[in-house]
Amino acid sequence: MRRSSSSSAAQIEVKVHPVSPAPATTTSSAPRAVAGGEELRTFRRWVPWLVPSFVVANIAVFVVTMYVNNCPKNSTSCVVRFLGRFSFQTLKENPLLGPSSSTLEKMGALEVDKIVHRHQAWRLISCIWLHAGVFHILANMLSLVFIGIRLEQEFGFVRIGLLYIISGFGGSLLSALFIQSRISVGASGALFGLLGGMLSELITNWTIYANKFAALLTLLFIIIINLAVGILPHVDNFAHIGGFLSGFLLGFVFLIRPQFGWVSQRNSPGYIAITVKSKHKTYQYVLWVLSLILLIAGFTAGLIFLLRGVNLNERCSWCHYLSCVPTAKWNCKTEQVLCQSSQFGNQLNMTCLSNGRSNIYMLSDINDSQVQQLCSQLCS
Repeated sequence: MRRSSSSSAAQIEVKVHPVSPAPATTTSSAPRAVAGGEELRTFRRWVPWLVPSFVVANIAVFVVTMYVNNCPKNSTSCVVRFLGRFSFQTLKENPLLGPSSSTLEKMGALEVDKIVHRHQAWRLISCIWLHAGVFHILANMLSLVFIGIRLEQEFGFVRIGLLYIISGFGGSLLSALFIQSRISVGASGALFGLLGGMLSELITNWTIYANKFAALLTLLFIIIINLAVGILPHVDNFAHIGGFLSGFLLGFVFLIRPQFGWVSQRNSPGYIAITVKSKHKTYQYVLWVLSLILLIAGFTAGLIFLLRGVNLNERCSWCHYLSCVPTAKWNCKTEQVLCQSSQFGNQLNMTCLSNGRSNIYMLSDINDSQVQQLCSQLCS
């Protein structure tokens, strides 16, 4: 944005929450090894505390974001104005009941230009703790509770915490390589990583599950439905895909379980060291090694491309359809929001160049953030 000439308002790309699987049909339920026609619980159950902490952290960051946003000071009109500085931007500007795009940028939203040219790579992580509005954070946190707590109960806080954070990073990385004209926020890349981890966990621990085919089909159906939602406009499906792929590979690394024969011999009263079988099956070791190699190679290549400013849309002419499919109801093109403004004392004259609308604002303290928000409102 250049004051007295033009102002561009960033477009928000939202990461939509995944629909969580039903407890009875997913791999996140407690594994039960089948032996002699009876189901035996053989693995430790953990008390979940990290996932609830993540929920609290996300809510706290959203509250701080709304405090920084301070709609009454920086905008001419707000929603639920009685909340004071915690009131929301207008529904035209943000239908999710949340802050302005400029505030999200300030708080650490994913913005490729700042990562590449201002060396703010930390935005690849910070963006997964930000949300575009009340509806956005409510949906994501409900999904995190339903999916994450069950997984933490089964695998502990270390593995699930790493799975969540690294998957979120992977989602942000793929998003940054394809969506370079808009900002992106949301925890959905990390949530899709949990779904991907559930799928690979079911595959790598295939022999210890009962009703495995029903669980696999149900999980695949849920994943496909959630990814299909990502073709809607303003939904960052590249973050979903990147998070899912990262979580899928991480599941083979972090969520591997010992085979039942090894566990039963270790826990039996007549345990003899010589009779212990291999802790893991051969295919589990193969999947572990291949997944680790793919993860390291993918993250390394992605970071190199990103820091060199590569736009993968230029190398893949059809990939943009993975994030948005144009229909008669909507189009997927991003329109740049530009305004021409002039200032006389406390009076700001502004004209939106895309629709020709003009307005005069009387402001006591005019700053770049206010100009950008007013331009976005005028052009919406």
